[in-house]
Amino acid sequence: MANVVVVGSQWGDEGKGKIVDWLSEQADVVVRFQGGHNAGHTLVIDGVTYKLSLLPSGVVRPGKLSVIGNGVVLDPHALLEEIGRLGSQGVRITPDNLRIAENVALILPLHQELDALRESSNAGTRIGTTKRGIGPAYEDKVGRRAIRLMDLADLGALGEKIDGLLAHHNALRRGSGQSEVARQTIYDDLAAVAPKVLPYMDTVWSLLDARRREGKRILFEGAQGTLLDVDHGTYPFVTSSNTVAGQAATGCGLGPGAIDYVLGICKAYTTRVGEGPFPTEQQNEIGRRIGERGREFGTVTGRPRRCGWFDAVLVRQTTRTSGINGLALTKLDILDGFDEIKVCVGYRLDGREIDYLPASASAQARVEPVYETVEGWKGATAGARSWADLPAQAIKYVRRIEELVDCPVAMLSTSPEREDTILVQNPFEA
Repeated sequence: MANVVVVGSQWGDEGKGKIVDWLSEQADVVVRFQGGHNAGHTLVIDGVTYKLSLLPSGVVRPGKLSVIGNGVVLDPHALLEEIGRLGSQGVRITPDNLRIAENVALILPLHQELDALRESSNAGTRIGTTKRGIGPAYEDKVGRRAIRLMDLADLGALGEKIDGLLAHHNALRRGSGQSEVARQTIYDDLAAVAPKVLPYMDTVWSLLDARRREGKRILFEGAQGTLLDVDHGTYPFVTSSNTVAGQAATGCGLGPGAIDYVLGICKAYTTRVGEGPFPTEQQNEIGRRIGERGREFGTVTGRPRRCGWFDAVLVRQTTRTSGINGLALTKLDILDGFDEIKVCVGYRLDGREIDYLPASASAQARVEPVYETVEGWKGATAGARSWADLPAQAIKYVRRIEELVDCPVAMLSTSPEREDTILVQNPFEA
């Protein structure tokens, strides 16, 4: 049985929710392997909309095991709130269908406070984070001072671990004029939440290894997009974790040999939330038209997304860094009715043409897109479920994207409804 990784191949918000839901129906296990509750997936099932931030998409489907891997940073209060919200929609989440890695690092209120303080400060670089404590929690993880889920099972030793954490954080708070946090405040909060989250705890690497040996299909679900990867993205305007497909192995404890297929999700145009370079951004009527038609607002934050033309240079680059085998192209219908469509096929940097996005932030800010103009189409692609339903020029546009990024389109999405999908290759059967 094939195991599939789904990653965003742009800056996130590519429409992963629908594709992951479509795939999760065929999977036995769905694993979230990085990020936190800063990422949002919207699922529409039988006319009901579910908004997920932390939980794997498989939780809305009966009979699926959902797993939160060690590569995630977990806010226990956000987890319980999301479980409660889905429960009010009739989705029952118990330890029978949700497991959480014992070694997952926790997000605490002091992480959120630090995140918000940095983002509102005039000093340093404003990244445009969601202020949910994701970055500071990852900092504590790599700094070897994080409180992990397993620590809540031994409250007798928790106080010493909190002291180690506060030695760092209270120094930061004093330096920025903030009041210190008391050990007891954190202890009481964690002691209260422990009995609510510990029933979900498991040794995830062993659990997944057993399921794999049983021949179960595993779907690895990424958050954000490859261009927000802390190593391979538009640094420093990135998230605090690795978002490339290789993290699927690290973030749950299975080796890379467990990955059989990588599906990259990308829009038929480009969007970005937050600060940072965006070579094809259209701060004009075209950008506004795309944003309005595509309802481009963040699932988690509600922030309007920046919009622009499809950037084949970036997607070609992310197909390499994530080892993408096939693309799921979404929101083709948003481009219906455009007289002409532009595609970025290269960059111009300081008078010379290049075919990749440089790693330097200053160079990224200076690159200028080189466009190719493609004829638009007047017919509608919305709701198309076969190639025969598409206008000829729309098919040419898709084929040109395949050529430019050197990767085949495995799935084509033409509306938020899961049935409005043209399947070229099923990743589980590739």
